[in-house]
Amino acid sequence: MTTTERITLAQRPSGLPDDSTWASETVDLPAPGDGEFLVKVDHISLDPAMRGWLNDVRSYLPPVGIGEVMRAAVTGTVVESNHPDFAVGDAVTGNLGVTQYAVTDGGGVQKIDTSVAGPATWLGALGMPGLTAYHGLHEVGEMKSGDTVVISAAAGAVGSVAGQLAKAKGCTVIGIAGGPEKCAWLKEIGFDEVIDYKNENVLKRLREVAPKGIDVYFDNVGGDILDAALANLRRGARVIICGAVSTYNDEQLAPGPKRYMSLLVFRAKMQGFLVFDYPDKDAAAIAEMSDLISSGKLVARETVVEGGVEDFGRTLLGLFEGRNTGKLVLKIA
Repeated sequence: MTTTERITLAQRPSGLPDDSTWASETVDLPAPGDGEFLVKVDHISLDPAMRGWLNDVRSYLPPVGIGEVMRAAVTGTVVESNHPDFAVGDAVTGNLGVTQYAVTDGGGVQKIDTSVAGPATWLGALGMPGLTAYHGLHEVGEMKSGDTVVISAAAGAVGSVAGQLAKAKGCTVIGIAGGPEKCAWLKEIGFDEVIDYKNENVLKRLREVAPKGIDVYFDNVGGDILDAALANLRRGARVIICGAVSTYNDEQLAPGPKRYMSLLVFRAKMQGFLVFDYPDKDAAAIAEMSDLISSGKLVARETVVEGGVEDFGRTLLGLFEGRNTGKLVLKIA
């Protein structure tokens, strides 16, 4: 029997989560049964989508229930196994939650090759964020060489990968990020232009740096920046709705886009998607991104916070305070 500490949802937050949102519990896990194995977790993913999972509303996934272990993707090592496909010592990733140990039957768990990239990268560029960037650009954005691609939250886990994928495809890439440090890093990894939304007029700057208009806009933030992009579309543009982090902690429903008639004027389309929509394309996407990492054409960056599962709540807040560059990960081992 293995003892584990884990974080559960104590109550649903109004606005930003705080200490009252979470509870810590220590429980004994049963030994793995037939077809099961025990994973020792070492890295926990922190993602903006987590805030939406706390709301008791209809969405693409059921909300995390009161008293349930907080949903999260993790990496870890198999330490005990009665499963024919998973051996002791295998490195794995899956949605096992904010916990030190987990028993699983292998559903939704995959082996990972840590010789290709470290565990944190398998939660970032080679994990859900990287696949989100890849599928959004290829399946929804229909990206092609020569496109002008604009990406909001460009220094984040999804945006930074999306920009580099677009650059590798032969696109002109414009990022929107907050603060000079993040903007400088985006230039270092190949973005053609970067707009600092904290210090520049995004609408005006988009007209300057994309004078012929935007072919693909990858939206991670919603709000005023989405409106600025809609005002600068090119005929036949594709707007990818990935997220709206600027509104996730609003206590009232945020207003919709004001410039949606640009979709009519420029014969453009705006489409939302989820990373889960293209499971049959995941393996090829990971293989391509692994090659780009090996060749140096894709820089995978993580902000790794070291601590324990009890640090999950305060680390999550870093996403909404802009403290991370690239993927935010909590390392617990």
